[in-house]
Amino acid sequence: MGLTDKALLRYDRQIALKNFDIDKQQQLLAAKVMIVGMGGLGCVVATYLASSGVGQLTLVDPDTVSLSNLPRQILFTENDCGELKVDVAKQRLALRNPDCQVNIWHQDFDESSEWLTRCAEHDMVIDCTDQLSSRQQINRLCFLTATPLVSGAAIRMEGCVISFTWQKNEPCYECLSHLFGEPAGSCVENGVMAPLTGIIGSLQAMEAIRHITQYGGKTEGRYLLYDAMNFSFTPLKVKRNPNCKLCA
Repeated sequence: MGLTDKALLRYDRQIALKNFDIDKQQQLLAAKVMIVGMGGLGCVVATYLASSGVGQLTLVDPDTVSLSNLPRQILFTENDCGELKVDVAKQRLALRNPDCQVNIWHQDFDESSEWLTRCAEHDMVIDCTDQLSSRQQINRLCFLTATPLVSGAAIRMEGCVISFTWQKNEPCYECLSHLFGEPAGSCVENGVMAPLTGIIGSLQAMEAIRHITQYGGKTEGRYLLYDAMNFSFTPLKVKRNPNCKLCA
């Protein structure tokens, strides 16, 4: 399906970008992206991808909306408390862009063959979860299916983003996560500043768009740290761990 006249008008500012053009907007329309976790990061990622013209989104989350979610999770309002996050998110995204097909899975992500198949059916997976164990699970399935992955995290006043496309000598998340030590817990225990999730989620959405359309330079293996307390970004180059239990 090609871009309609309405779509050409809607995405005019993106199409006008140097070297982006109609072909890359068409690539966004054809893309299938899975977002795991509809918290502070997932709400921002889903909003920007739907708004930017990604044709199909799959939202995965087992939780309901609670009052403490509202400062960060911009798709929800106080009237949504007690409702399934994926249901509400689908409704809000339809209002923002009815041409984006949104599929929802109200369940936990795990390492079953069912989720292996679902990963393989998508062009990209975006990890917006808030637990190290979940990120490791998603990393393993994406590695096994060679599905590109954009992983992000936000806690306290710190955030990070890294992308994986499984090229030769490229690291996986396991190569990085062995450096973390014992899990530090989620934002429930540690707290998080609301705009931080917007910053990191926006970076994840931008990385997804760049990877889908092959727009801009390659960032595989580059780990971007953001320190909100000091208003600083620090890029780090992550190398494949020769002893990694997954990709070595």
